[in-house]
Amino acid sequence: MADRVYVHVGAPKTGTTYVQDRLHLNRTRLARHGVRYPVGSHEDMFPAALDLIDRPWGGMRPEVQGEWAALAKRVARAKGTVVISHEILAGATPAQVERAMADLAPAEVHVVYSARDIARQVAAEWQEQVKHQRRVTFRSFLKQLQASDSRKASRWFWRVQGLPDVLERWSANLLPSQVHLVTVPQPGARHGELWRRFCTATGIDPAWAPLDSERRNPSLGGAETTLVRRLNSRLREAGIEPADYRTIVRHVVVHETLAQRDGMTRVVLPPEAHAWASGVAQHWIDWAAGSGIDVVGDLEELRPARPDPEAVWHNPDKPPARDVASAALDALVAVVLEAGRRPEPQEQVTARVRRAARRVLPR
Repeated sequence: MADRVYVHVGAPKTGTTYVQDRLHLNRTRLARHGVRYPVGSHEDMFPAALDLIDRPWGGMRPEVQGEWAALAKRVARAKGTVVISHEILAGATPAQVERAMADLAPAEVHVVYSARDIARQVAAEWQEQVKHQRRVTFRSFLKQLQASDSRKASRWFWRVQGLPDVLERWSANLLPSQVHLVTVPQPGARHGELWRRFCTATGIDPAWAPLDSERRNPSLGGAETTLVRRLNSRLREAGIEPADYRTIVRHVVVHETLAQRDGMTRVVLPPEAHAWASGVAQHWIDWAAGSGIDVVGDLEELRPARPDPEAVWHNPDKPPARDVASAALDALVAVVLEAGRRPEPQEQVTARVRRAARRVLPR
């Protein structure tokens, strides 16, 4: 049975993709030092996390049935220290957290939460929602957040990004010393600083995981996000299947193509929203400072940078038409090339029949 389990519950868009991939790449080396990352047959722990939080997730819920229980069994068979990590775990309800703790008992459970300043998180989460087929504008998304209570988890954004609420849900019945907050370094920090902080929180020696990760979950620019948002409206009318959207739009168009474009205009909060963001950040800082939990990093890093008074704010809902057209051409090229690489439907059927025949016919 594992002696200690670190449950890294997010938040989304705080470098979790990088951390999880580095854990995966080094899992054999980490095991030699008594640290297990029990992904099983998967590359990450998304299926188990989705099973626990029980959300539809674009029709994927039936595919992950039983995955959390399977992960809990792998933890039970492990020895030493175990690390569980996925950012959507931040969205677990109190009842789901209670189930997780019961399934991981009698190991000593620690919770790790990585947090980034609210200004960057708003822009990043808006893009994530657009990548999941939503069509909301940045202006509307920001207004909805400002009108909602950040201290309540009534919206998905606050459920996973609301630092005090997430940690209060996940730290019920835990000592403050069992709760670890990792602040995400501000831009310009030396490479690997987030990983080193994560290692400090989980008791890992960075030397045990020398293989670096190249995986990222990069953000889009204003024109690119507007293109996907408009495309979502057309695809909704056309009736695209969720699986096709994940494969073609999210993977090929967004991650492999649009996110790799040079010279994108970064999405940032409008200057008039800075006071609101600063107020949210102050609440987070005050809560963390008074909670007694273990903070790895600097709480001041949760405070949004002041906008440059000389800088021109670019409205991500109204990018130049030429920029959207350029992004659309890149996306179209990617889709055409992807279509060319795929076999014809009839060839796919024939190939499946041949594989089935080889399995059942005598040789």
